Amino acid sequence: MRITVFGAAGTVGGHTVAEALDRGHSVTAVVRSAARTADLPDRARARVGDAADPADVAELSRGGDVVISATRPAPGREHELAATAESLLEGTARTGVRLLLVGGAATLAVPGTGGTAVVDEPGFPEELRPIAHACADQLAVCRRDVAADWTYLSPPALLDAGERTGRYRLGGDELLVGADGASRISAADLAVVLLDEAEHPRHRRMRFTAAY
Repeated sequence: MRITVFGAAGTVGGHTVAEALDRGHSVTAVVRSAARTADLPDRARARVGDAADPADVAELSRGGDVVISATRPAPGREHELAATAESLLEGTARTGVRLLLVGGAATLAVPGTGGTAVVDEPGFPEELRPIAHACADQLAVCRRDVAADWTYLSPPALLDAGERTGRYRLGGDELLVGADGASRISAADLAVVLLDEAEHPRHRRMRFTAAY
């Protein structure tokens, strides 16, 4: 497959590029600054581009099979998430390439609460509210779209630096919690989830989640 990864030098993006290369795919790794290309694997096709520019998205995805976006805004710029989602949807709609968008966990429903979202639970950290609400707007943009072939992946509550195990559980709109009460997955295994979905689509035009 020909896969374009936006946010390729970030934590999730970097693991996604590595996973795709290990599976033998052709990878275009996109970063916003030329200085970040030094952080990319030699086997990837490094490109500078902006996920918030639909023309860049179209140019860098044209002729490909899947675009995976794992971008994250800097603190104070969380509002950019929704606009970036619109750009990704517009750009991939122009080329007909499928979009896998990594979002947030805060809009998932907490098990046993009758549908209360993680962000609305008592004790939700105030410092995380801006990114949580931005991710809600990001998901809403996807759900309003009628032109692109999108999939939205909400990670679990905790994304850690653990090793790749290749195992995970899948869910829909509800937070997945393990027997230990934790909702977590490693960034390496989240990349496995993304590549499995890219290779074997199961969640077209819908949101899903994954965790241990």
